[in-house]
Amino acid sequence: MIEYAKTILPRFSYSESLFKKELMKCLRWAKPHEINELKTWCILAFYHQYPQVLDDVFTHVAA
Repeated sequence: MIEYAKTILPRFSYSESLFKKELMKCLRWAKPHEINELKTWCILAFYHQYPQVLDDVFTHVAA
């Protein structure tokens, strides 16, 4: 699942709303043990671009 997210999320990084929608889908599909890895990767890759989206999305996720 993480590899899928790493492929898909950059494709939607041009649009904040689409990026958030796809990130939320990836989180629904991720296994519980993958969530922290996904969060770390997203912060490294996209925090400079969408800090509020990442904060909003990962604040509501229980890992």
